[in-house]
Amino acid sequence: MPSYDFRCNSCGRRFALFYKSYKDYEAATPACPHCHSLQVARRITRVAIARPSLNLANLSSDEMLSVLDGGNPREIGTLFQQVGESAGVDMDETYRDATRRLLKGESLESVERDLEGEANSSPADE
Repeated sequence: MPSYDFRCNSCGRRFALFYKSYKDYEAATPACPHCHSLQVARRITRVAIARPSLNLANLSSDEMLSVLDGGNPREIGTLFQQVGESAGVDMDETYRDATRRLLKGESLESVERDLEGEANSSPADE
């Protein structure tokens, strides 16, 4: 539901009114809920615009390498998550843990270092 912010010119209070549609807003005569004055001014406030999500699982291998080269851990974590989900295979706990850490913003170097440490400390396959 759209929210419209106002300031009352009589009492100086700020308030928000909600309308189901822009048509309802256009037809309304806003009044201050505190002093009931019709002397109100519309305020322009910050707006949040959602970025469209990117399906990284459908990227070419060159585009995936570009994401990795970019070094943004959250974007890399999103790539890992989407590729893992699209593969239809249950990824092991190490993969899921690395993905979670990257999504939280932990550096790629830190995650790689820990994975190398785990690989070096695990017993060799016989």
